Amino acid sequence: MNFSFSNSTRIEFGQGRIAKLASLIDAEQKVLVVYGGGSIKKNGVYDQIKDALKDHSWLEFSGVEANPTVETLDKAVELARREKVDYILAVGGGSVIDGCKYIAAATLYDGDGWDILTRKYTIARALPLGVVLTLPATGSESNGGSVVTKAATKEKLSFGSPLVLPRVAVLDPDVIKSLPERQVANGVVDAFVHICEQYLSHNSDAWVQDGYAEALLRNLVRLAEEFPQRDNDVWRSNLMWTANQALNGLIGAGVAQDWATHMIGHEITALYGVDHARTLAIVQPSLLRVQMADKRAKLEQMGRNVFNLPQDDKLAETTIEAIERLYSSLDIPTRLSHAGIEGDTAVPALVDALEKHGMTALGENRAITLDVSREILQRAA
Repeated sequence: MNFSFSNSTRIEFGQGRIAKLASLIDAEQKVLVVYGGGSIKKNGVYDQIKDALKDHSWLEFSGVEANPTVETLDKAVELARREKVDYILAVGGGSVIDGCKYIAAATLYDGDGWDILTRKYTIARALPLGVVLTLPATGSESNGGSVVTKAATKEKLSFGSPLVLPRVAVLDPDVIKSLPERQVANGVVDAFVHICEQYLSHNSDAWVQDGYAEALLRNLVRLAEEFPQRDNDVWRSNLMWTANQALNGLIGAGVAQDWATHMIGHEITALYGVDHARTLAIVQPSLLRVQMADKRAKLEQMGRNVFNLPQDDKLAETTIEAIERLYSSLDIPTRLSHAGIEGDTAVPALVDALEKHGMTALGENRAITLDVSREILQRAA
């Protein structure tokens, strides 16, 4: 268990905290406020930001998609350069935050910003970034990871750098009140799979990481069970904080991590436009079954400590079934066909996309080859 861990994002958690931006962002800095489709103008978030930045020089960019495209983000980069922006403020969920990480880095890079995603350029500097979280799911508000899509080629790639780690993140649970049910359910599943990617691997004897991961997973199981009664401050607060802790680096420190579900899921989103969280629910159960030989011990541990299942010879298998029931209870599909995707045509296209992007040795053991990915997708069809 050897690792380096640092998370310097300042979290401002609770109701009314958006007002703190007034003192958290230097008044000398010119701010670019970036958001998505404009829902923040209906739920009061925009007005709170406007009030907090009344003594700042700021401008705005809107229209960042649910899966942010480099085509849209490059327009924001052009604006940031032209207006000589000093600070990026992302107002949104994981997509807007991921997009802003790209904007922060690409603005100070002379070449094609897509080079960041293809690894032709390693980020050397970036504009400072702050976040007002409006959709708890990805944990992007306090990590250095990002995923961006290129619409022209239907590619969805990721990058990461400590230089795009947000300086401050405001987490006000009140913003969840106006979210559609589908987005909130997606957030529960997204956070659940994030934890699984760091927990359901081989045993690393990391008692703190395992114990904390299990506590977070139990929270999400409870949140799913209480989903019909979600319209209360306690439920919203616990979802927002759990989703943040799921991917801030702590539970993944010093342990083997998988992330194959994400890599395969990204290709489904890129080719078919399925919500990110829903691709994870489609891929994960089949992946766990195919990888049973490597994951049985941790699945059994999860069954006992998260789902409170009895120990028997089929505990690992019943744990996967419990995961599927969790997703189904939130009306989240667990098969390609449930999402309206025909497996006979989709599986070859998805395997080709994985090959194109070099995703030929996935998982904590790098044992998920293209043939194994094909089997996973066929089972998921």
